Amino acid sequence: MYCLGCFCVFISCVVLLIVQSSDGSEIIGGNEVQPHSLPFMALLEGNKGNCGGILIDQAWVLTAAHCDKIKNVLLGVHSISRDKKKQIQKVKKSFPHPCFDAKDKVNDLMLLKLNKNVKKTETVNWLKLVNAVKDPADRSICVVAGWGATKSNAKQMSDVLRSVNVTVIDRVKCNSRAYYNLKPVITSSMICAGSETADTCQGDSGGPLFCNGVLTGITSFGPKECGNKAHPGVYAFLSDKQLQWIKKTMTQN
Repeated sequence: MYCLGCFCVFISCVVLLIVQSSDGSEIIGGNEVQPHSLPFMALLEGNKGNCGGILIDQAWVLTAAHCDKIKNVLLGVHSISRDKKKQIQKVKKSFPHPCFDAKDKVNDLMLLKLNKNVKKTETVNWLKLVNAVKDPADRSICVVAGWGATKSNAKQMSDVLRSVNVTVIDRVKCNSRAYYNLKPVITSSMICAGSETADTCQGDSGGPLFCNGVLTGITSFGPKECGNKAHPGVYAFLSDKQLQWIKKTMTQN
């Protein structure tokens, strides 16, 4: 098993670096991360477009359930066009959360079993999940990352991996008329986070939300108009219940 304590310290340092360098700018045209500083990031290629994901074990990737029909998993990628030494893995089997509801957006999590174990290198490594994740408080500052579009309705993703700080918004506030107005209902299994100047966008689905240096959520949904203050990004919360499902699925398969 990889040294979790050391890796958690490493992640905390990386996230702190991203937070300090972001300066409140957005992932839409925002900040390029230091190449390969997030070696667990996965770029997923599917029949319905690309998504992000997190390598959480030698042969498992965590992503969003709505990222349907993923065929290839690319690891060791910073620049999509320039990185030639990336590892390309085939998906052996997909495990969407059994209670995923595409209409209500709940349980938007999926595990991908790769056809073979990943080779750990300087640019590829897996991120072990912690045993418990704290629900981030209102106005907490978290970090998201992905290769998603750099502006609303853009036809192309970012060529390089980017990140940005997002601000957590209380669920009651996010459900109010000024925000999502219960369409859909933002449940306790979701996290609202963003602002007018910080958001995820198309292509970032399935990517990570880090709070206090810990993987806390998975990018789930948002409006087509990225960076909309009234409709911030929403993330699937890695609650105790969800972590139990993840570990049980991996153990049984």
